[in-house]
Amino acid sequence: MSKGMLGKKLGMSGVFSAEGHHIPVTVLEVGPCVVTQVKTKATDGYDAVQLGFAPKKSGRVNKPLGGHFAKSGGQAFYFLREFGVENPQDFEVGQTITADLFTVGEHVDVAGMTKGRGFAGAIKRHGFHGGRMTHGGMSKRRVGSIGTSATPSKVLKGKKMPGHYGNVRQTTRNLEIVDVRPEQNLILLKGAVPGAARGVVEVRKLKFKKGKK
Repeated sequence: MSKGMLGKKLGMSGVFSAEGHHIPVTVLEVGPCVVTQVKTKATDGYDAVQLGFAPKKSGRVNKPLGGHFAKSGGQAFYFLREFGVENPQDFEVGQTITADLFTVGEHVDVAGMTKGRGFAGAIKRHGFHGGRMTHGGMSKRRVGSIGTSATPSKVLKGKKMPGHYGNVRQTTRNLEIVDVRPEQNLILLKGAVPGAARGVVEVRKLKFKKGKK
């Protein structure tokens, strides 16, 4: 069994539980993913499968990738990721993995790229509360003093300043699967996942439910 799949975030919605409680969910389209390579400890030092997601025209890949995809049936893909497996001998190149890999009630980790927000100020980027908004306030959305007086007389590394915000990899852990719809390649997760709608995400299975500290 593969420990994860590639998917696409479709957006957020809500469902009602059997008890009538409203549950906010994120809808993910996972798979179908195709096994493009099988790696074993004997040849690569670890057990894993490489999965391809989102079909791509074969004419839009270079020759090295074209040769790589030819081994798994000739279909090219936009995205390739590796996922660990316990028994690589159970997989073969060209095999298709679908959403029925997941079951209702299990927990997964979801990784994706956060929304890019460009150059942002300290209030938006770091959550500074800002200065007083009343008459006479001279520092409303400024960072304020950043120096350290005469010693060491420099700006220390890591100071929270304005700068590039977002567009980084982020993982949301321990999300519960509320519903699985294999015929539509959909899974519904309780809560939010990183990234914008239509963004590609990695969904990885957990060996056990992680408790809260």
